[in-house]
Amino acid sequence: MTEWAQAPSLRPLWQALHERLSSGQPVSSVRIGKDWNENERTAVADLLGLERVPAPGRSLALSRIEAAVAEIGGADLRVVVEQVVGPIGDRRSERSQAQDERRQVWAQLRSCPPVQAEPALLEWVSYLQASGLVGGSVPATQALVSQALSVLDALPVEGLPLPILADRVLHDPHALDEGHRLATVVLRGLACRYGPELSSRELWSRAGVDTDELSSTVLVAGLAARGGGSAPAVLRAAAAAGEAAVLTLQQVRNLGVAEWDTGIVHVVENPSVMAAALRRFGTRCPALVCGSGWPSAAGVLLLRRMAASGLPIRYHGDFDGDGLRIAAHLVAKVGAVPWRMTAADYDQAYARRPSGPDAGRVSDVPWDTELTARLRQTRTTVTEESVIDVLLEDLSAALGPGTG
Repeated sequence: MTEWAQAPSLRPLWQALHERLSSGQPVSSVRIGKDWNENERTAVADLLGLERVPAPGRSLALSRIEAAVAEIGGADLRVVVEQVVGPIGDRRSERSQAQDERRQVWAQLRSCPPVQAEPALLEWVSYLQASGLVGGSVPATQALVSQALSVLDALPVEGLPLPILADRVLHDPHALDEGHRLATVVLRGLACRYGPELSSRELWSRAGVDTDELSSTVLVAGLAARGGGSAPAVLRAAAAAGEAAVLTLQQVRNLGVAEWDTGIVHVVENPSVMAAALRRFGTRCPALVCGSGWPSAAGVLLLRRMAASGLPIRYHGDFDGDGLRIAAHLVAKVGAVPWRMTAADYDQAYARRPSGPDAGRVSDVPWDTELTARLRQTRTTVTEESVIDVLLEDLSAALGPGTG
């Protein structure tokens, strides 16, 4: 490069050109800066052969600068600018690439299996996207999201203390401590799953974290398990008496992978449905598990043990926002199959009782897109109790002919 281009008095010109050329936009001129001193403006006049020293703010045609550089130094203007200031970038292309990378982060998160399985988590993705990248960094955001997903995918657990959960999933017992960014992100996901009105403690508890072995229980009926221990004995006695039984998390844990004297397991959201089934079927009551709303740690563990034994699990709940999220949760976590929970089932039930409480926050479900569309349209809950007769007929059919 010729020595003349290195003159300090010309450096503001090269820097201004570097800034303009790095924009990625077509460039036809460059403007003299208001902070250029007279010596620097004189150098520009000498380079371009101007009769007068240009005033601050004057535009200089790029073509004239290119011609002067070629005449004096026999070089290309871009080459001179890069040698004096540094490589010329393409901010437009860089911005476009950065936008593509950001869009890809959120698109990949929306399409990942845990979110597809529980569409309520799409609200979580929208929250994260609105919050922006962590420190403006795509890799840092991907790392945070990956960790949060691994925790959400592991939940619910069966009464693990939070540090043990963090150590087991993230290999850091303090990763989910209160106030940590990751804990905040995970809790936001749990709020989308369980409800934004719950406190942090309630959200962790709903997910089975720090739940003790005795306060977490599950209501069952018609279950008979072979084997020793208190839980099989309780189940056999309750089934023989045509009564419901309550199992603690401790008892469910001690069941292990039991051998079950039953076929299909039907899961309901409300105890009133189980009570009606016991009144009708008594000692012949089919296998029923009641979540009493969101299933507890004991309930989820019991259903997981049953699924591991090969038992088919069918779920029915209220036709409202929570009922649909519970159903999607159990489909994702224990392989349950929705039972009487399609748009057609809702339409039939709604026609019988077209009034009810507001359906609340309605999330999509993976098995029937029309169902959520219908609830959003009517905004009307159809409770499980209002279709008890239909559910009891299904249970009767599951028992076989001759069952009243």
